[in-house]
Amino acid sequence: MDKQGSYKLLHQLPKVDLHVHLDGSVKPETLLELARERGVRLPAACKHTLIPFMQVEDSCASLKEYLSKFDFVLPFLQTGEAIERVAYEIAEQAAEHNCRYVEVRFAPQLHRSMGLSAEETIRFVLDGLKRGERDFGIKARAIAICMRHHGREDNLAVVKAAARYVGQGMAAVDLAGDEASFPPELFREVFALSRTLGIPVTIHAGEAGGADNVYEAVTHLGAARIGHGVRLKENPSILEMVLERRVPLEMCPVSNIQTKAVTDWNVYPIREYFDRGLLVTVNTDNPIVSGTNITKEYEILAEKFGFTVSELVKLIMNGVEAAFLEDSEKQSLKLDFEQQLQALGVAY
Repeated sequence: MDKQGSYKLLHQLPKVDLHVHLDGSVKPETLLELARERGVRLPAACKHTLIPFMQVEDSCASLKEYLSKFDFVLPFLQTGEAIERVAYEIAEQAAEHNCRYVEVRFAPQLHRSMGLSAEETIRFVLDGLKRGERDFGIKARAIAICMRHHGREDNLAVVKAAARYVGQGMAAVDLAGDEASFPPELFREVFALSRTLGIPVTIHAGEAGGADNVYEAVTHLGAARIGHGVRLKENPSILEMVLERRVPLEMCPVSNIQTKAVTDWNVYPIREYFDRGLLVTVNTDNPIVSGTNITKEYEILAEKFGFTVSELVKLIMNGVEAAFLEDSEKQSLKLDFEQQLQALGVAY
């Protein structure tokens, strides 16, 4: 199959995206409108000239450079209307790539500079996603992030607020931020509360920190999934534990290279993990910041690692298995995917 035909098939495949950040998914044209509504002059006046301020190059030098793009966008995500709009547009962008299920994560405490409460922020995200579900025919859920550099009370407040919306679109809580400076053991109390309140947990770990952070996240914070986990291979015994427990890894190939979680594609461990039988999933992380989409992520795996269509479908179905959905919803999603794959003539 030629490259164009391959991309067309990958685009048509039903997909999931379990790891996508709200503030990394703001369309340039949306930011222009949000700035205009606020009376703020941006350093560029059209979509194409604004992109360099929002998106990294493939030659991105560091995680610090990568994160600077969020500082540019976040000031415009401080009202309910803006947050709801971006959540809605993430559902729209997912549907454009036949991404049938998306989990959108965001840090409520980062959207409060104009007076919103953590709970109000959650409500606006959920409203946007629900509207997107109705209009674009996909499923969408939210994940509330606790930030590593935030204090205990702020993070406990996020868990409490998120727990109130379980069953109403809130799927889980997460821990993100400076992994190297704030290891997971500092957050045992916060995530003990999440377990008490019955809300699932995913943790960014093994990205800017070593495999020990994955062990801590799973065994002490109760992580049902791990965000990234690219450094898991540094400790074979911890990798074996993750394999035995079937802890899903939310891998984000394009951003993992850009943030220097790994140095280059030659040492990116996704093929190694897949061949070992780890429950690997493929996700976008920050579509606008990284200049990616879920179809492109799969295309890269085919080109750089020789994944066959049937192997890519296995990765997709791993995502269905790992989704933070009720069993009945997950079974329905799986059936939908199997029917679409059959219609495309793709074996599963």
